[in-house]
Amino acid sequence: MLKIIISGCSGHMGRVVEALCLADPAVEVTAGFDVIGPTDRDFPVYTSPALFQGKADAVIDFSSPAALDGLLDFAKNTHTSLVLATTGYSPEQIAQVGAAALEVPIFRSANMSLGINVLLELVKKASSILGDSYDIEIVERHHRRKVDAPSGTALMIADAAAAACRHDTEYVYERHSTRRPRDKKEIGISALRGGTIVGEHEIIFAGHDEIMEIKHTALSREIFAQGAVEAAKFIAGVEKPGLYDMSCLVK
Repeated sequence: MLKIIISGCSGHMGRVVEALCLADPAVEVTAGFDVIGPTDRDFPVYTSPALFQGKADAVIDFSSPAALDGLLDFAKNTHTSLVLATTGYSPEQIAQVGAAALEVPIFRSANMSLGINVLLELVKKASSILGDSYDIEIVERHHRRKVDAPSGTALMIADAAAAACRHDTEYVYERHSTRRPRDKKEIGISALRGGTIVGEHEIIFAGHDEIMEIKHTALSREIFAQGAVEAAKFIAGVEKPGLYDMSCLVK
């Protein structure tokens, strides 16, 4: 049986991951990490990864960027694989993850949805064909509690579009401070926050007298949690250190 630790176990996503694990006979939640500390749970909860003395096959992290240092130290010291599903990492933290992946298998994605990762492939294809003559805009919508903006997924989409374009690109966030015509190389990214929107991402290719849109709507957090559990099953069986992502599951 796969032994999982849930980092951020008392948060919204941590609770969803827990429910999925409890319903999966192949998975056991052996512990949780959360700054809130011990709660009335069926597994022990530790305020710091350093306090855990047992063994696990993988850690699923849906907490915050502030938890990264402790998780990376824990992974390297115990040779435990990580699934990093948290968003909002700084460039320096992303570099830290890359360095740690030289020592331990790490699965990282800003979005654990299978549908989003299929969408990325569609965006790459569309950008390679339309990017030179169409303007690209990305609009993302999330619930009012989401802290980072734009979303990590919106940036993933922008990166996918930019990589497939045959010209230089630059990201433009909102347009309230930009008073000039749109430049060909721009990829616009807009973020909306409100209500209980789980997550919507829309990519607009606007050409001459023609518009094409690709859109993904998440109707529940379960799709992200399920993707993280599947990622944990995958990474627990990987022996070679390295940085892995959802392309390993989409293939």
